[in-house]
Amino acid sequence: MKKTAIVTGSSRGIGFAIAKQLGLDGYNIVMVATGPQEKNQAALDSLKELGIDCAYVQANIGSSEDRKKILEGALAAFGRVDALVNNAGVAPKVRADLLEMTEESFDYVVEINTKGNMFLTQLVANQMIRQEPLDGRKGVIVNVSSCSAVVSSTSRGEYCVSKAGVSMLTTLYADRLASEGILVNEVRPGVIATDMTSTVQAKYDDLIAKGTFPIARWGTPEDVAGAVSALCSDKFAYTTGNYIDVDGGFHIQRL
Repeated sequence: MKKTAIVTGSSRGIGFAIAKQLGLDGYNIVMVATGPQEKNQAALDSLKELGIDCAYVQANIGSSEDRKKILEGALAAFGRVDALVNNAGVAPKVRADLLEMTEESFDYVVEINTKGNMFLTQLVANQMIRQEPLDGRKGVIVNVSSCSAVVSSTSRGEYCVSKAGVSMLTTLYADRLASEGILVNEVRPGVIATDMTSTVQAKYDDLIAKGTFPIARWGTPEDVAGAVSALCSDKFAYTTGNYIDVDGGFHIQRL
């Protein structure tokens, strides 16, 4: 029986690279994105052209009803869930100094990045516990957070807080689910070339060119996908609660 992976925010960028890699690893893929399927049909079709079995669920992880829809869609399509990759996330709509950040911006970012992660993981973990295990384990959960979980950025404090929260969720769920045969780990991307970082591309290009930034190049979505793939593989069959930093193609395991 093939395993099934839910990948949130997977119609583009890092999420799409993860969905593609896990599909090539042999998983059925449940692509989750906020837009209607017709908007992201090209991404879905490109996975299917590679022989990857896919289903699509339109959902916002910040919504309780949508989180239920994600699980229901996965079960309707493939009957089980073996991996959850919590990749979906948002940045502040406006970067503002910490002393000027609004409550509305804080609530918007934390509701999706942290609360959405918390309760989608809870929902899927309970489903994994109910399932018969495959390959000796009931499931694996990977949180895609950010180096901002530990690196301060005072112009987007709400984002840093939300990702620090994801790191603690990783530890909490790793502790709670280890005895259930479910592994929980984390990937912390650094400076990765996506549309989310396009607005600061010139800034980091300059820092890298001058050699004043501790990486040789931008990281890519494929770098992150490789780390997620490793965490979903038998290589990490007995480890939980760890994280991998991903920066410029260099993977540093923190075990």
